[in-house]
Amino acid sequence: MSDSLVIIPTYNEKENIEKIIRKVFSLPQAFHVLIIDDGSPDGTAEIVKTLQQEYNGHLFIEERAGKQGLGTAYIYGFNWALQREYAYIFEMDADFSHNPDDLARLREACVNGADVAIGSRYVRGVNVVNWPMGRVLMSYFASMYVRFITRINIKDATAGFKCYRRTVLETIPLNKIRFVGYAFQIEMKFTAIKFGFKVVEVPIIFTDRTEGTSKMSTKIFREAFLGVIQMKVSSWFRDYKRE
Repeated sequence: MSDSLVIIPTYNEKENIEKIIRKVFSLPQAFHVLIIDDGSPDGTAEIVKTLQQEYNGHLFIEERAGKQGLGTAYIYGFNWALQREYAYIFEMDADFSHNPDDLARLREACVNGADVAIGSRYVRGVNVVNWPMGRVLMSYFASMYVRFITRINIKDATAGFKCYRRTVLETIPLNKIRFVGYAFQIEMKFTAIKFGFKVVEVPIIFTDRTEGTSKMSTKIFREAFLGVIQMKVSSWFRDYKRE
């Protein structure tokens, strides 16, 4: 029985899903994997179900009808994890932009006192591979913008590679998380910090996907840009005391 669950949302990831699952299960540290698939028409879920026969009791899949957004997939996964006995709960992409070898480093940060460990591209300069310069600049300055508006001291505010200690997800009212795109990642960090949890950044190297298609869109970016202001204003009228 593992105390660590890696949540991987998927939509049309048939090129990557078997490789990422096998890589996670090849690691020295024991992890369980939960795939949240939003009705991928390319057969991603079927690949996972086939692999479940090999990784019985360690690999799980939850299927949802159609694309419902990254944030809702993770909230679904968090609630699934909290119904079980996992102590460390991870977010990770399916496309190898997040190196599974770094899962152990994120877990170690939480074991050693962090409540949330972020795989950070920007805590030591800019560690991004294969992104066009325009996207690097957009991502880097987006994090600067988030720090300016929210006053949280996180270098990589939009990072989606994270480890949470269970108590964080038990404390944050997940039903009140508003955003579904990349703003979700900002909102979770901001909320954890407002509740007084210790959030640390662990340096990683982020490598853009080589197979499959990115899910980034103008709509997602707009939600993040405007959502940060809405989130900050709403926080002035919210009580963040832990029960």
